[in-house]
Amino acid sequence: MPLTEKHSSKSFDNDLHQCSELFMTMGRMAAEQVTLATHALVDGDAELAKKVIEEDAEINQMEIKVDELLVLLVAKRQPTASDLRLVMAMSKGVVDLERIGDEASKIARMAYKLIKEGVSPRGYSEVQHLSNQVRVMMLEALEAFSHMNPERAFTVLQSDETVNEEYQSASRSLMTYVMEDSRHVSKVINILWVLRALERVGDHARNIAELVIYCTSGKDVRHTDFMTVEQAVQEASNNIASRNTPE
Repeated sequence: MPLTEKHSSKSFDNDLHQCSELFMTMGRMAAEQVTLATHALVDGDAELAKKVIEEDAEINQMEIKVDELLVLLVAKRQPTASDLRLVMAMSKGVVDLERIGDEASKIARMAYKLIKEGVSPRGYSEVQHLSNQVRVMMLEALEAFSHMNPERAFTVLQSDETVNEEYQSASRSLMTYVMEDSRHVSKVINILWVLRALERVGDHARNIAELVIYCTSGKDVRHTDFMTVEQAVQEASNNIASRNTPE
């Protein structure tokens, strides 16, 4: 099931396609910004950190443009049923994408600060590891959204549990280090902020995945247990399979 399907109105198709393309472009840019911000931190690249901070404005402008397109789409086309769910999902998802860009900018600012004031003695390997996991989550969430694939979206939700556990483990380890050696408290705290930002990126990727399940099943699975989510995913997959089965 693709993000946009054919309708009797070609102009509706064009409007929806334009909006969804910008949404996906914004998502991929936000994901790339997180990766670049992490590279800036780990590699000690101040110029790259500044670049990430400056380009956050471009993501903000994309959010405004997507919002404008969605408002026009609703006003002109008055979508119903699954089309309306998709429009609502993009309206909510674009907020998560913008916030992923904000988290990337936050990581870049911490990177720039550490480069200028002195590197932290600990935490870089944890940052790199968590960043790799979050990057996969983001790309999977975007692919799930692009193809409206509820099963792929469910794997993102499962990955978020792992990311949360690893974030907590890394945070505990760094806090223990600080309590044993207080000479580098401020530097290690900056690393902790980076880890927190990455964990938040994972949360936003999960939100996007939940929107995929909402679009395909019609059920809001936020704040529900995995069994309920799994049932919604199965129902959505069955519905998609039945639509794709020739009569």
